[in-house]
Amino acid sequence: MEGLWLVVLVIFEMALSVQSQLRTGFYSTSCLRAEAIVRSTVESYFRKDPTIAAGLLRLHFHDCFVQGCDGSVLIAGSSAERNALPNIGLRGFEVIDDAKSQIEAFCPGVVSCADILALAARDAVGLSDGPSWSVPTGRRDGRVSLSSQASNLPSPLDSVAAQKQKFSDKGLDDQDLVTLVGAHTIGQTHCQIIRYRLYNFTATGNADPTINQSFLSQLQALCPKNGDGTKPVPLDKESQTDFDTSFFKNVRDGNGVLESDQRLWDDAATRDVVKKYAGTIRGLFGLRFDTEFRQAMVKMSSIEVKTGTDGEIRKVCSKFN
Repeated sequence: MEGLWLVVLVIFEMALSVQSQLRTGFYSTSCLRAEAIVRSTVESYFRKDPTIAAGLLRLHFHDCFVQGCDGSVLIAGSSAERNALPNIGLRGFEVIDDAKSQIEAFCPGVVSCADILALAARDAVGLSDGPSWSVPTGRRDGRVSLSSQASNLPSPLDSVAAQKQKFSDKGLDDQDLVTLVGAHTIGQTHCQIIRYRLYNFTATGNADPTINQSFLSQLQALCPKNGDGTKPVPLDKESQTDFDTSFFKNVRDGNGVLESDQRLWDDAATRDVVKKYAGTIRGLFGLRFDTEFRQAMVKMSSIEVKTGTDGEIRKVCSKFN
């Protein structure tokens, strides 16, 4: 029995040591300018196109849900993760590549692409008038990137049960789910993704009955039945480039653009979290969302991280060393 407890204790200590290797200021002595370079790079792209913020946030999210937060989504190649169907439309790769090349000039072989992506996501939110937070760093880059492993990413067609399961599989609870989906306050989709909700929901030839009628008319005007499927549609009709709580008010009022977002109102547990963020006292509920979004992002960005001697520090983010 003592031998069993010893094994349990060793495994627990190993888990703690891996977690403790992610820490705020990991590069404070090895590459002091790393975080500032990421920030200035994201800022330069953001000034030209504020919608890049949502792209960077989504890129980090999609990275963490496959192989953990290890930069595997950044690898280029026909069979690589970024070419999986759920990853079509990901953007922001050039921002990460640019920041990496600048950092390499100062501190070659020190800063991982996975950390650059986590920092860029944080900076993107801050530039969109959202919260900022200290990003624990020390991730290493993975050596595997396969499109076949990206099939279980959350989908806009997912039921709440499917969403809950996918988040739970990554150690995230119902509150984390709703809080992180709140990132859609600065997101966008395309007409081809939502057209079925507007014209032929569940093959009935009718619109999704959960869509608010006046909002349905707006969406149909934006996305005609046989119109351009690549036309962008803001996921937050109130304030597409501001990181705020209006997304949750939209879900409450039947103005969710994606089916998976609107379904959060159908489930008692997720509806309670939506209600909490969609409250009437703007300042109070905005503060609560900001605080809880910070916490959820730190939790998500720690999923299955590689630290220590695991993985590698890539020289170029789009290819293995």
